Amino acid sequence: MRFSVLASGSTGNAIYVATDRISVLIDVGITGKQAEAALETIGVNPAELSAILVTHEHVDHIKGVGVMARRYGLPIYANEKTWSELDGQIGTIKEDQRRFFSVGEKKELEDLGIESFGISHDAAEPMGFCFYHGKKKLSVATDLGYVSDRIKETIRGADAYVFESNHDVELLRMSQYPWSIKRRILSDVGHLSNEAAGDALLDCLTGGAERVYLAHLSKENNMIDLARLTVKNILEERGLSVGDDVHLRDTYPDRPTKLEEL
Repeated sequence: MRFSVLASGSTGNAIYVATDRISVLIDVGITGKQAEAALETIGVNPAELSAILVTHEHVDHIKGVGVMARRYGLPIYANEKTWSELDGQIGTIKEDQRRFFSVGEKKELEDLGIESFGISHDAAEPMGFCFYHGKKKLSVATDLGYVSDRIKETIRGADAYVFESNHDVELLRMSQYPWSIKRRILSDVGHLSNEAAGDALLDCLTGGAERVYLAHLSKENNMIDLARLTVKNILEERGLSVGDDVHLRDTYPDRPTKLEEL
């Protein structure tokens, strides 16, 4: 199983996951042109894509979904409530491209196992995904107001995690955001702070050299180095050696991560 975080952050999110038989995008929150450029950067021909999975309907996750689906004839998988929100945002989609993937459902697309799980966020019915190929597992969990025990149990045991580390609480509180937006981000249906990300990961990691991609960083209320340092300190305070027991990886809003294989 191969994957790359094509774009991640408050300005747009997209992830590529593939096996030798199938390749999918999780969200396309960037333009179609940007998605194509990111794929080409990692050596992937967009014409070889198989499907798009949608976590939820916020624009930083669906901006290019309609364009990519129409351009390459890709089926779009989303749950029923998310589809009800997508219909007015991504343009006309042919009926045979509209597929349903319910919360808690497990599907096999070719040789890629996919499991969805519900997350706490202010969208119609937001989801995260776990991917399985052979004995390997990739867990994708962003846009989390908080991480429930059920989510931890679902994503635990992965070889790699794409995990939200959205903001530094003090930077957010000192920012010029209106209080209503600050309150929304800090709420149980908002986004996960660096500290909360580190605490949640402690309950998921085994110290088996897992890779953790810190994702969905706020452009205004976080910094890559700060997110990594905060999570690193929390993990190491509890006895995990970053660099040995776990490997932290950065993600970027404007370029893809290296295409990695599990």
